[in-house]
Order: sequence, then C-alpha cells, then structure tokens
Amino acid sequence: MGLATVYSRAQVGLSAPLVSVEVHLAGGLPALSIVGMPETAVKESKDRVRSALLNAGFDFPARRITVNLAPADLPKEGGRFDLPIALGILVASGQLPAERLPAHEFIGELSLSGELRKIRGILPTAMQMRDGQRALILPQENAEEAALVDNVIVYPAAHLLAVCRHLRGEELLPAFTADPHLTMITAEEDLADVRGQHAAKRALEITAAGGHSLLMIGPPGTGKSMLAKRLPGLLPVMTETEALESAAVASISSGGFEAARWQRRPFRSPHHTVSPVALVGGGSPPRPGEISLAHHGVLFLDELPEFGRSALEVLREPLENGQIHISRAARQATFPARFQLIAAMNPCPCGYLSDPQGRCRCTLDQVQRYRARISGPLLDRIDLQVEVPPVPQSLLMSAPSEPVPTSESVRQRVAAAHQLQRQRAGKLNAVLTTKETERYCPLPTTAKRLLETAIERFGLSARGYHRILKLARTIADLDSAAEIDARHIGEAIQYRQLDRRSPS
Repeated sequence: MGLATVYSRAQVGLSAPLVSVEVHLAGGLPALSIVGMPETAVKESKDRVRSALLNAGFDFPARRITVNLAPADLPKEGGRFDLPIALGILVASGQLPAERLPAHEFIGELSLSGELRKIRGILPTAMQMRDGQRALILPQENAEEAALVDNVIVYPAAHLLAVCRHLRGEELLPAFTADPHLTMITAEEDLADVRGQHAAKRALEITAAGGHSLLMIGPPGTGKSMLAKRLPGLLPVMTETEALESAAVASISSGGFEAARWQRRPFRSPHHTVSPVALVGGGSPPRPGEISLAHHGVLFLDELPEFGRSALEVLREPLENGQIHISRAARQATFPARFQLIAAMNPCPCGYLSDPQGRCRCTLDQVQRYRARISGPLLDRIDLQVEVPPVPQSLLMSAPSEPVPTSESVRQRVAAAHQLQRQRAGKLNAVLTTKETERYCPLPTTAKRLLETAIERFGLSARGYHRILKLARTIADLDSAAEIDARHIGEAIQYRQLDRRSPS
C-alpha cells in the first residue's frame, strides 16, 4: 500500500490555510474518491488529473485511490488542488520520489494535457507563506503576482512534466525574479483639465489630504465625475503594506489582479443598479464586493439617490470601521474596506434646480422626496458636502488667465499633510478615534465659540461635531499650522451645512 502527503493551500476569504493532500493507494476495484469537504470543482479534479497523467506519459494506478484534503472541516474549492493531487498519486504509486516534497507547496489547475493553468487568489497564498520554510511551485502565469511578496521563493512551471523533473532533480525549475515595479509618477488624469470649480477643487484637496468622504451636488455636466476620477492622482503612492492588502483583495475577486497596477490606487465606480451583495460582498463562498475592491482607494457613487436604499445603508458600517463582516449559515468572512467615498448627485430629479433659464419644473415636494432617498445617518457620515455649479461659458471657451493647480502640485501638498498626520497619530485624520480627536484637535476660545454656534444653528450630531474637528485638523495640516484656529473651523463648518439648507 502506498501513501503520500503533498502540501497545498486553500482559500477562505483573504486567508490561505495550509492543506495536507494525503493520497492512499489500496487494493480493490479501481476508483478515486476525494474527501475533506470538496466542492464541485474539486470533485471534478479526478477526471482532469486522470487525463493529465495519462497524456503526460504516466501510468494511472488501477487501484482504489483515496484523496484526503486535511483539515477535513475546511471547505475546499476551485481547481487549485489538481497539481498536488496528481503529484500525490505519482509519489504513492512509486513513479516519483518523495524526498523533495516536504520542501515545497504546490498549487495549480491542470489541463487535460498536463499544462498548468492560472488560478485565482495566489497573492494571499504567497503572503501566508512569507515566514515559512517551503518554496511555492505554481502556474507560470501566477508567478509575477506571487513575486510581489518578499521572502517567498517562487518556482513557476508550465507543465506537470516540468514539476516532475524538478522533484527528480533532473532539471530544476528556475526561481522567479520579479522586475522592479513601476510606481505611479504622474497622474493618469490631471486636475488642470477641469475648468473653474475652485471650491470643488479645494474640497477635493482636503478630501485627499485627510482621507475624508465627499458629496458633490450640482446639475449635469458641471464636472462632478471629472473631479472624482482625478482623486486617485492626488493621493500618494501606496506603501508596500497598503499595496499588498489592496492587491490581495483584487486577487481573490473574479477580475483578478494585474501586476501592472501595483501600488496604484484602485478606483471603483459601480452603476446605480448594483445590488447590496455586489456592493459589500457576499455569496457562497463569500467574495469581496465593490467597497473591498476599493480598499486604500476610491469608491465613486454617481447619481447617489438612484442607488437602492438597502445598498446605501450597508455602507454605514464600513465607513465607520473600515471593514465589512459577511455572515452565512456555513461560514463567516471579514474583508477590509478602508476606502474614500466620493458621491455625486443632482440637486433635484431633473437636475436643473435654480437654473437661470428656468428649465427646472420640479415641485418642492418632488425635490424633498428626491433628497430624502439618502438617509440622515448616511449623510451624517459624509465629511464634506460641496456644490458644483455650472461653469460660465466665458471660462469654458477661453484659456485660463492664470496658472491652474495640477495634480502633481496638489499631490505634493497632500503628501506633506499625510506625513504630518502619520507622525502625529500614526494614521490619517479621517480615522481618528473619539479620544484621539479630542487629543489632537484642541480648539482656542474663538474657534470653540464658532463651533458651538454652528452646533446650535445646524443641529449637528455628536458624530458631526467630531467630523468637523477632524476636517479642521486636515485644513490646518494643509496650512502647516500647528494649531487649529477659527479660519480652519469656519471652512470645515461650511462643508457640513449643505444638507441643512432649504431646497427652494
């Protein structure tokens, strides 16, 4: 009787727990059974493995073969176990030596001819192996992604035969060495392309500097979408840790991760017909949604009132906590969701409220119902709310009379503000806790009186009060001011009062 153990990794959310693929050959009628909570794609691997072994010139044992994927209570999915199952059968049947197996982990889907095919979610696997003692053998197409993680030895292979020659010592696989990754040096879309809208540009700079959320309100065609698309270009290049976290989420999604996007901020813009599950994640097994795919990047929701109420309300938890918990009857998963929310909406259903040409025919009741689609609790969690008025024709058709800020110049100021905040609190202002806000945002007497007046006049909540403090701290950081003064508080207040104004 033959027995072999091959090491591999499963995928459960963003984790990649170790799986021991145990293969046992015994007497009896020829059969191959897979146990250990395999899902459909794993059960189908028996046919792929049989064809791959035969087409690669190996003998498929005419014996009773049992494959155990341990631990048995961990769900297994996908075709990632094809390669370790095939190797286990070869070792258990004596066609391959077992000496080199303990020093490696194997992941890969097999074609019927024995070629290795790309799998999804290889980056979390490589991250889990970062401190291990084993090397990773994987499909050639996954090598560039896995090599993003330091201190992991990666051996890419194109065919099952190449892996077998490596394990026999006949022809060792070369370790993959990644080329230096190019980071984002220039903005893909420049802020200078947007004509006018100085107030909105200022709000966008503050948003970038403190990691805040922003709501832009204005008629169609005033540049709301253009402004939102330029926010990633205002943000500093992601750190190695941030880039790995963001890439790991993309790696386990249906779209996968492109190594060319390394250290570039994600920008997600789902359509307003998106379902709550697609927005926050879910399914069985749980998959990340749009908010997790925007981790350390930007989530842009255009036409905000057109989104379903249930879809918008699920944003409240991740906006506060930076993560989303998905619970199902069989399992639970937690995905990161530290994103910057940028939303845009029209001032009324037709979009032309207060238009000087009188194009708006919406009644006051229609306008109020339209705005009421966004709940007060969600609106209270949006730090900045700014109007984006129509651009004058003279400004639109003529060249700028004075220099306009570019994405590069704004990004330098944003990077300086980020550095101040990380030196002071180790994090950006938007994610300061209540105690940290009170500690790092003290107010002089004049600024305190101004804020007290605003609280009384606009009926601000406790959350609104703390968000104004954090917003003022960001504005002071952009001015390189050590303390918050009345000017900073006054500017922060004006970004929080738009929802208190009458729609007339």
